[in-house]
Amino acid sequence: MSVEATHTPAHAQDGTPHPLLIGTAPDSWGVWFPDDPKQTPWQRFLDEAAEAGYHYVELGPYGYLPTDPARLRDELAARDLQVSAGTIFTGFHRTDPVERDAVWAQVHRVAELTAAVGGEHMVVIPAMWRDDVTGEAVENEELNPEEWATLLAGHNELGQVLHEKYGLRQQFHSHADAHICNQTQITRFLEGTDPDLVTLCLDTGHAEYGGASSVEIIRNYPDRVGYLHLKQIDPQVMEVVRRDNLTWAEANKAGVMVEPPAGLPDLAEVIDELEQLNRSFYCIVEQDMYPVSSFEVPLPIAARTRRYLCGCGSRTRIR
Repeated sequence: MSVEATHTPAHAQDGTPHPLLIGTAPDSWGVWFPDDPKQTPWQRFLDEAAEAGYHYVELGPYGYLPTDPARLRDELAARDLQVSAGTIFTGFHRTDPVERDAVWAQVHRVAELTAAVGGEHMVVIPAMWRDDVTGEAVENEELNPEEWATLLAGHNELGQVLHEKYGLRQQFHSHADAHICNQTQITRFLEGTDPDLVTLCLDTGHAEYGGASSVEIIRNYPDRVGYLHLKQIDPQVMEVVRRDNLTWAEANKAGVMVEPPAGLPDLAEVIDELEQLNRSFYCIVEQDMYPVSSFEVPLPIAARTRRYLCGCGSRTRIR
């Protein structure tokens, strides 16, 4: 299995070879859950994603967008949008059979929809050791050797199932307050999984949150980067997060994720590194903003962010 352009369009809509395809996600409209009155309605998200100039979107939490493939395809086509990926949440270090069955049921449900509407990737987010809403610790912060072995085997199995059954590519997403967050943990994960079955959704914001360097990851593991989430953190807020050991939920409310180019890492530098690989990537803007203070907030940020990113490098403009 190749991580080359077979899993990402070889040409942008304007014919540019090996493009970086700038897309967006419901997260950038304040969406974390399938249904929540604090969240932007799904029709408005799709309308505004198109209005901001994007052509590629993620599905977000299953059930936020329509789950009927025919209806969703029609809604996307009406706005000249294409799906880049679905998203699932896993906890493969855990061995409880009921929980594992629930994870696999989710995998098949989301993968089926993603493939049916033309998606090529599955963003895979590991379980967090602290609750993402309350911040309460639900398990140990560090995995023991047995849990590491179970986790790595689970992701290899997942990659095989996604590829063989649905034609999708697993893109593993390190995450704040998860067991794979910092550079050492990301490296251990990459070295312990099959490169034919697992590549990274390199989330530049969450990597920075964990003290990992996105540029170093691209340089050291160029063939293991298959997909990106482009976002930045506010370094001053991050100092408070580390000093006070804030949970991810608290950090998000404190505004740790900021609109580019106001934070870190330098996304122009990240894009320069990607372009040197001479491969095509989906680069999805996914700015954590739950909950938004007003439904009027996301669109201007999304439009400015796309303009900024399309001005970096030489291949990012898709039209």
